[in-house]
Amino acid sequence: YFFRSYRERLEENIPSQDILKIVKEEILSHTKLPMAIDILRGEILLNGRLSSGMAILSHYFSPFQTYVMKQSENEKIRFDHKTALLILEREAEYRSENPIPTGLFVYQFECISRNRLGYDEGMSAISADPIFDSHWKKWILKTRLDLGTIDFAKMIYQKSQFYFDLQEKRGKKITDDSQPLFERQEGRIAKASIGKDPIYMFAAFQRQLKYPAVPKPKRGAAELVLHPLLELRIQKIEKELKMLDAEAKGGLDLKEFYVKPDSWDDDPENEKDFKQL
Repeated sequence: YFFRSYRERLEENIPSQDILKIVKEEILSHTKLPMAIDILRGEILLNGRLSSGMAILSHYFSPFQTYVMKQSENEKIRFDHKTALLILEREAEYRSENPIPTGLFVYQFECISRNRLGYDEGMSAISADPIFDSHWKKWILKTRLDLGTIDFAKMIYQKSQFYFDLQEKRGKKITDDSQPLFERQEGRIAKASIGKDPIYMFAAFQRQLKYPAVPKPKRGAAELVLHPLLELRIQKIEKELKMLDAEAKGGLDLKEFYVKPDSWDDDPENEKDFKQL
């Protein structure tokens, strides 16, 4: 509710500090969340950033949520607050519906990948989420180093129960002390996606396993269409500017603004007088 309300009011061009003041009154008073919102509002008024306040309130906001908001405040990348809040809203909805580590990891990874938020810090933030145990943390940090050299679908496949079962049937033993992190279904989908665009694998996870869908980033604003009267007004201003520029350069020709009465057209004398004029 917090992320959704924040995003909806932001679309109405309400300042962030005013949004937090409004939302604070709407939150249940028997929780301590209103106090947390006060801290967020203070950070915005003091530093102009929401992510710094979220970092302080680590018991309310996960490292991934803080990282997403931090990147939305980064002026060097094209990632706006509205998209960030929609990502956090859907993640919070998934967390409230008996989440599993595999679903949360795939969602968070796709968010980082689609929006180009940076794998190094992003994967580190994901690994710090309390939902992941020591085996998950170790694998996520290792995956962060292997990205770009090993197919991501292959990495998921090799950590699935499906892969472990195939190795056991073939009489091969996995030498390290690793254990499967993904179920058989994830392993099947990942194996079929090796060598292909990971987007199709993510779509299969969402369709078959009901993983949360990642908001698609906006590729660009729609073409601006001016009102016809405004367009005519702009054209008139452009002509006037051209006249002023020509006059300043001494090249203004007034002949094009002369108007002949229609009654003069058939009289040669009138034509001669008009030319002398």
